[in-house]
Amino acid sequence: MAEYLLVRPARLSLDAVAARSGLHPELLRRFVALSLVDGTADSRGELWFAPSAIATLARVQRLRAGLSLNYAAIGLVLDLLDRIDVLEARVRSHRRWT
Repeated sequence: MAEYLLVRPARLSLDAVAARSGLHPELLRRFVALSLVDGTADSRGELWFAPSAIATLARVQRLRAGLSLNYAAIGLVLDLLDRIDVLEARVRSHRRWT
């Protein structure tokens, strides 16, 4: 009997992220330039993304569609939401110790 392990790729290509998110590759390059999503260029200049980029891009799309924010404002909102997550985690951790 063969065993198979399901493993997520450590990184996704620009085309894979574009296909999974429904966004054009040029828009993804723009998002990287605006620091809305993290992408890493390899030695050939090709962009690669962490699998978590898909969730980040969905968040960007929800903020854009739901609140009609421009991309600069979305970057600020994403930073604030990340800070809130960190603070909430600290509060939960503190409550466990007290």
